[in-house]
Amino acid sequence: MGDLVNLRRARKDKARAAAARQAAESRVRHGRTLAERKTSEAEQALAESRLDGHARENASSANDEDAS
Repeated sequence: MGDLVNLRRARKDKARAAAARQAAESRVRHGRTLAERKTSEAEQALAESRLDGHARENASSANDEDAS
């Protein structure tokens, strides 16, 4: 004879497993820690400032003088 199964408990266990699986998917899709977000923002700000540092000051006015 087979083992006895409490259907209420099996249903709740199944619901918990589904919720845990959905939570794991959401963490992968949306979740980044605060430290990861801050690090990413800092790296992006540094890259932008470096790019701005290499830009020419009067690039548009230099093009206007060449066209004359």
